[in-house]
Formats: sequence, C-alpha cells, structure tokens
Amino acid sequence: MTGPLVIAEAGVNHNGSLTRAKRMVRVAAAAGADYVKFQAFRAETLVSRHAATAAYQKKNSGVRDQLSLLRKLELSLDDFSALAKECRRARIGFLVTPFDGAMAAPLVAMGMDRIKIPSGELTNEPMLRDLARFRLPVILSTGMATKAEVGRALAVLRRAKARDITLLHCTSLYPAPVGAINLRAIETMRRVFGVPVGYSDHSLGDHVAVAAVALGAVAIEKHFTLDRGLPGPDHKASLEPRELAAMIARLRETAAALGDGIKRPARGEAAVARLVRRSWHATRDLPAGTVLAKSDVVLKRPADGLPPGATPFGRRLKRARRTDAAIRAGDLTR
Repeated sequence: MTGPLVIAEAGVNHNGSLTRAKRMVRVAAAAGADYVKFQAFRAETLVSRHAATAAYQKKNSGVRDQLSLLRKLELSLDDFSALAKECRRARIGFLVTPFDGAMAAPLVAMGMDRIKIPSGELTNEPMLRDLARFRLPVILSTGMATKAEVGRALAVLRRAKARDITLLHCTSLYPAPVGAINLRAIETMRRVFGVPVGYSDHSLGDHVAVAAVALGAVAIEKHFTLDRGLPGPDHKASLEPRELAAMIARLRETAAALGDGIKRPARGEAAVARLVRRSWHATRDLPAGTVLAKSDVVLKRPADGLPPGATPFGRRLKRARRTDAAIRAGDLTR
C-alpha cells in the first residue's frame, strides 16, 4: 500500500438494505480502499423522541426527527456478520463505527481489527473507556471539538490503555464549506498531541482530501454512495463509485509524490543533467600546446567537459581539440 490508509465510508448510504450494503463493499474494494466502513446503532438507544435532525439531514431526507430517520437505516448484527464475510471475499478491511457499546464486542468477533470512534462520541467518556478495552488500534474523529476536548478524549483513552491512536481532523458539516475546513489543524494536532493525524472529509469533490495528504494526513475517510440521487441524509455529500476510485488513485499518487524530503537527483536525472547542463568547449580548432584564452573556449551543452566552476583560462592543451569539442581535465597540463 502506498500512502494514507483509505476508509471508504458507506455509513448509512445503504438505506437499510443489506443487498445495497454488500454491493458497496464490492465497490469500495474495486476502488482500492483499505477499509469499507458502516455504522452500527439502535435508534431507540441512541436518540430520544425529542432529538431533531440536523439541518443537512432535514434538507436531504425531509425527516424532522432523528428517531424516525435512524430507524430506517439500522442494520442488524446478522447483517453485519454477512457484511464481514463479504469483506473477506472482496479482500477489503471490515470496519464499523459502533454507536451502541453493546455492539462493539460482536463486531470485533466478526473480524474488525480497528476501533473507529465518531466525532459525536468524542465527549462520551464511558464509551471511550469501553472501546479502549479491546486494545485495538483506535481512530478518533474530532469534528465539532475544541483542542481541549480532543486532549481530554486522548487522556481518557490512554488511561484506559488504548493503543495506537490516530486522530482524524474533521468538519461536521454536510457538505463542509471549504472555508470551514481548516486543514492546517492537521499539523497543529500532530504537533500538540504527538499522534498520527488523518482527515475525515465531508467536502464536495476530492481535492480537499488530496490536499490533506499533501499536508501529511496518514488516513483519509470519505463518504461514498452508489447513487447520489438516492434519498437519505448523506448521499448528496458522497462520491459515486467512479469518483471514489479516481480519488483513491490521486491520494496514492500524491503520497508517492511527497517522497522522503531529501533533496537529491531522482533516478534518471543524472543522465538529463549531462545533456542540459554546460561545460567548457572549444570555440575553434585548437592545436596542442595552446594556452587557453577566454576567446578559445565557451560554455555549451552537454556537460561532458570541465564544469563551469573549473576555469580553463591560462592552462595549456596537451592535445589538439576541434571546434565544439569538450575540454576535459585530461586535455590540460598544469
């Protein structure tokens, strides 16, 4: 694998259909993602009857309360077991965000090898402690959070013996306006908290995710859908299959382009340098014994003679040189 860990966020874009969710697994695998991620919850235990939908949820779904919305988007543990098997067949990592702590252990038993904690649970300290106990690598999204809240969540996870924690910078708006994204927070969190930092992207298109990789994001999470025209809260801010594949290719290319930061010629550049750099060449036919004056030599391509910094003036030719012939160190006497 080259570049960042890529999580294709199916989320709830299956619209409650196991058949659609399985197809999303295959699409994510074909696109080159490392993981496909779903969301596990029980609407009745997650939200009260009085919880209103967020503005983007209301706009995209027409539903005014979270309970009604989420009931239609649930998958059962049996459904997740089937999805875990589909992931194994497709050779892609199986990942689920557990919004219900009781669902975490069965999901881990199904083969989930990381714990993903969503932005909305960052301040849920009891859940942070419960999820840390699995001793699996943790990915924590930080949308809506202050620096102090992120620090507090990290402290809770560390006290609970969580290991290998990665933060995801995130803006919890769907879609996220580019002016609200603040990608420089990736470097801030990496410096302040001393952990790897990735990016969970809710913006339109893929250019912000590519920019995040250029800034050092170690992981990218991005929503995708089979069809942006489907009803539901997240489809409109998601990539379609071809767009997902194109984004992942660009993420890999961007990471490869970053290199190791050492300034040196790339493989193959030495040959180019010999052709496009200059060296000293004869301006006319020069007989052996000529003491070179400025009018006898000129700097021209290719660089197969003395380099520009090695001045030949006042030195004597040991052998004759024809017009445009390179003047080499072995051609000169002291």
